[in-house]
Amino acid sequence: MSRAGAASRASTAATATGAGTARGRGVGAGAGGPSEWAVARNWPVGTRPAVLRGWDPPATPYGPGHRGVDLAAADGAPVRAVAAGRVSFAGRVAGRGVVSVELTGTGEPPLRTTYEPVRATVHKGDRVAAGQVLGTAEAAGSHCTACLHWGLLRGETYLDPLTLLPPWLLNSGPSRLLPVLGVPLPGERPTPEGHPEPGERPVTRHGHAGRAAGDR
Repeated sequence: MSRAGAASRASTAATATGAGTARGRGVGAGAGGPSEWAVARNWPVGTRPAVLRGWDPPATPYGPGHRGVDLAAADGAPVRAVAAGRVSFAGRVAGRGVVSVELTGTGEPPLRTTYEPVRATVHKGDRVAAGQVLGTAEAAGSHCTACLHWGLLRGETYLDPLTLLPPWLLNSGPSRLLPVLGVPLPGERPTPEGHPEPGERPVTRHGHAGRAAGDR
């Protein structure tokens, strides 16, 4: 497994258990750690984007590492606020479009999410709701290709942004249709009691069984 893949899996697993730890310090150490603030109501891009690179905090403030997570995002994909808050920055830093949002009700100093590279459609001071579009993902200008870098800070301390996601959102998979009692599935017809007979073909208005897909 690649280092990026291992970091992504470790970051996701730590979030699910609430046990994520940075090297040399706890992710949620102290009152108001992000494990206590799973306030996100949606992912910042897509419905369940791939985590291309996980959170890998540096051992020292200026050491190497990855101060956030990289999420798969196509150029022009809408980037949304994960929770309600106030835009504290919207502009360009070193040629990259960056949006920062201070999250409402997350203590003092408040948790702050960052999104880059983004073509911002919001401005500093704007109030935003969870799910509101902040801008669109840019194709270039970041350290990865076709990705959104999502960060989380409290003050100047970087934290794992995946800890903002509650379990129902972090572990969500694709939706699946389940059978409903009394409602026939395609290719079935109800019995007199109202339940479908498995394997039966629908009857046409002429009283003959319809041709099933693949019949010749």
